[in-house]
Amino acid sequence: MIEVFAVPMRTRFRGVTVREGVLLRGAAGWGEWSPFLEYDAAVAEPWLRCAEEAAAGDWPAPRRDSVPVNVTVPAVGPEQAHAIVCAGGCRTAKVKVAEPGQTLADDQARLEAVRDALGRDGAVRIDANGGWSIDEAVAAIAVLDRAAGGLEYVEQPSASVEDLAAVRRRVAVPIAADESIRRAADPYRVRDLGAADIAVLKVQPLGGVRACLRIAEDIGLPVVVSSALETSVGIAAGVALAAALPDLPYACGLATVQLFTADVVSDSLLPVDGAIAVRRPPVEPGLLAAVAAGPDRVAHWEARLAEVRALRHDLGQDRRS
Repeated sequence: MIEVFAVPMRTRFRGVTVREGVLLRGAAGWGEWSPFLEYDAAVAEPWLRCAEEAAAGDWPAPRRDSVPVNVTVPAVGPEQAHAIVCAGGCRTAKVKVAEPGQTLADDQARLEAVRDALGRDGAVRIDANGGWSIDEAVAAIAVLDRAAGGLEYVEQPSASVEDLAAVRRRVAVPIAADESIRRAADPYRVRDLGAADIAVLKVQPLGGVRACLRIAEDIGLPVVVSSALETSVGIAAGVALAAALPDLPYACGLATVQLFTADVVSDSLLPVDGAIAVRRPPVEPGLLAAVAAGPDRVAHWEARLAEVRALRHDLGQDRRS
């Protein structure tokens, strides 16, 4: 059984104004499959494994009962950034920078506003989504480190693993890898090239909670668990991963339900005093119906699901030949 949802965003985030996806129902409940619209079947397939794992209830036992989280600040103006942090209820803020069409001065103003909202004892991290060249990253990090009154780390300043390693050699601020892990043929090149101090893991793109636990063990870096912009059904998988890790030295990027105008559960996975309690809230049928996608979008997602399943079949045939 599948249900297709379409939830409007409070503000544009990574180009998305309405977040779409599928909820799959299994023996243990619901799993979320929400690869971004531009992703092809090969990229979307691990996301489906994550949803199937969740629906089957195949998660490890938690080691903690709550997970510290950051508030996420999109590439908005300083006044809105300040308001988001004040309303977020967290002592750590992750701030989007290097947005196409914006300037370093825009990023600087946003960081200054975030620092003002957090106060001196809060932690500020930035995410460039691979938007800078090596030289641009080195220059921007120096400016934004000052604007923030000290950065906790910089996530994915440049696109390639090689460029990430070059930036890391030239700056004092710790470097975190996201796309260089989840979108790489070999996620361990980050480790092998000394390209990062921190690994950002997202459960859907990497194939589920247990797959991420294996990566975390093998990569040998401190881990931050982050969202792929999911409803509380998808966030529950990220919380399950964060709860199962042996060590959790940083706040996680799992408070992104704050960016949605609605949810599919009544007990949303939102932070209280900067942390999300480890739980798996049930889907509320009325709330799911309120964000149900129209027939054209249902057809779109059914076609995508069929394409991924066909790809799996073809790969299975290839392995047997």
